[in-house]
Amino acid sequence: MKPSRERRLGLLFISPFLIGFTVFTIYPVIASLYYSFCDYDVLSPPQFVGLANFREMASDDRFAKGLWNTVVFTVFAVPVTMVTALVLAFLLNMKLRGQALYRTIFFLPSIVPIIASSVLWLWLLNSDYGLINASLRPIMSWLNSAFGLHLEPPGWLTDPDYAKPALIMMAAWGVGGNMILYLAALGDVPQQLYEAAELDGAGAWERARHVTLPMISPVLFFTLVMGLIGSFQYFAQPLVMWPGGAPGDSALFYALYLFQNAFLYLRMGYASAQAWLLFIVIVATTLLVFRSTRRFVYYAGEGA
Repeated sequence: MKPSRERRLGLLFISPFLIGFTVFTIYPVIASLYYSFCDYDVLSPPQFVGLANFREMASDDRFAKGLWNTVVFTVFAVPVTMVTALVLAFLLNMKLRGQALYRTIFFLPSIVPIIASSVLWLWLLNSDYGLINASLRPIMSWLNSAFGLHLEPPGWLTDPDYAKPALIMMAAWGVGGNMILYLAALGDVPQQLYEAAELDGAGAWERARHVTLPMISPVLFFTLVMGLIGSFQYFAQPLVMWPGGAPGDSALFYALYLFQNAFLYLRMGYASAQAWLLFIVIVATTLLVFRSTRRFVYYAGEGA
């Protein structure tokens, strides 16, 4: 078979992917870049306005609020989810009876669809009959009577101060994916290293710090990068839980405000500009993380 014919057959077989990738990925990306410099409401032709959309962001209070909420959520949610998943992985890596059952139980929340889990948390976080506040009331009642306090269960869905803590708690609930990655990494740590550390008199903490963490650092780094990218695009949970808007815009995230501009206000040009700014922020943050954590990540066999 001639090479030219092989090439034609190869292109024929991958043509469905190439066509789909061009129509549904490359074209939208290029179009959004053009629309970011336009005043475009979808219903009428786009009007080129240059950098007006980007300048408007500097004076848009809701844009600033969405960006701030996203940054705060990222700063707290990413470390909390990583630490929670790592602690669970350490516990579930122990040789215990029913280990497989425990692993399954902790992994299940991560495979529940986002919409379904958000509806579930709406019930759990309800101030009046939610399970969380129902569990907190007896404890707070005892503290109030014992110490003369005036504690009340939080208004998770109605108090602006508790909206982001509620979402962070939800994120920590669904860390099963990261937990499985950490468990796999822990299983790959050579036992000889632990034995050598014990011979040198290292305790459990020293072994975890100087053996376990360096050996699983590539996986930690991977989950850090993916967590940052995912948190900057946080969208579905606040949309489901506060469809009418969170109190004081406390759960107005960057991606949610972008969605509102595009599909509620039909400001597609402004939304496209927001999307490209978000892309730049994610790329810059990822590059910064790569450069700043390079010396903390150990790859076995590197330089061999």
